[in-house]
Amino acid sequence: MRFVTPRPIDVLGLLTTVTGPELGGTALFIGSVRRGDGDGPVEAIEYSAYEEMLEAEFSKIMAETAAQWPGSRVAGMHRVGRVPVGESSVAIAAAAPHRADAFAACRYAIEQAKKRLPVWKKEIFEDGSAAWREDDEGEAGIKPKIA
Repeated sequence: MRFVTPRPIDVLGLLTTVTGPELGGTALFIGSVRRGDGDGPVEAIEYSAYEEMLEAEFSKIMAETAAQWPGSRVAGMHRVGRVPVGESSVAIAAAAPHRADAFAACRYAIEQAKKRLPVWKKEIFEDGSAAWREDDEGEAGIKPKIA
């Protein structure tokens, strides 16, 4: 399975990948481009990535998640390119025999993706200007080192 796409994320496809008759709980996280009070007049975000590394690291995250929650299934997708406000940029689906494990697996996978994937965001504003968006550590375009 590929983990990166330039097209809108197929959320139903992710859900279909993880569901099964033995899995009673399914959790879905969708991260969308927003225009919040502190975000300014954002029109879109341009996502760029080191795609080969993203694929390898996302695969590791999926394997770690499945190992930590035995019997679970997890799938994810990150979008690259220009993503308009309101559209999905990342999605994680997780299914497990019980809902608590599905929620925990989904949360683990998205938190690891945010920390470890080599993805950079450039905000595109209504006036045509652009600025690199800082990550959670406050450094524009810098991602933690991957071991």
